[in-house]
Amino acid sequence: MKNFETLIKEHFGQLSNREVAFIRPYFQEEKLQKNEFFTQTDKTCDKLSFVKSGILRVYTLSDGKEITQWISTQNFLLTEVMGFFFNQPNRWAIQALTETELLSITKTNYLKLCQKFPKWNEIEKQLIMKCFMMMEDRIFSHLSMTAEERYELYFQQNKKLFNQVPLQYIASLLGMTAETLSRIRKRQNENS
Repeated sequence: MKNFETLIKEHFGQLSNREVAFIRPYFQEEKLQKNEFFTQTDKTCDKLSFVKSGILRVYTLSDGKEITQWISTQNFLLTEVMGFFFNQPNRWAIQALTETELLSITKTNYLKLCQKFPKWNEIEKQLIMKCFMMMEDRIFSHLSMTAEERYELYFQQNKKLFNQVPLQYIASLLGMTAETLSRIRKRQNENS
């Protein structure tokens, strides 16, 4: 994992070393065992975390079928937006697929930080804009790319995950069935 200062600056823009030192104590180390939940559907997420190590899956059930929305890996920021920011029941469950280490800030400490560090409000705005931008990119790829193009893009960006995560989760994330993913992978291997 990158150090805390680097992560904060990458995610939230330019902060002085003094500002980073002020923010750091609000984040606590946390560990999840494989299959342990970070948060569950219909609960209210009360933390925002950096993934130090490990892999987590963001998913929900729809008509008895699991739908993977995101797979979070090292150095990513993680929360359930409806729960954490809007105090609404979570739409998504977040579960560790491997042993996972996190740097987490609780909702209580997050609100304290907003009061004690006014610049945090700008940081929060940046965070929400990044989340929105990532969702726009996902929507755009689902609307404008073929299944094969989505696979190729995701594979190029996340090669290691294909050996660490069940392929049905990746298929769901890409908006395709496991059978479609298998056919695409077979064609890719034949063309290599």
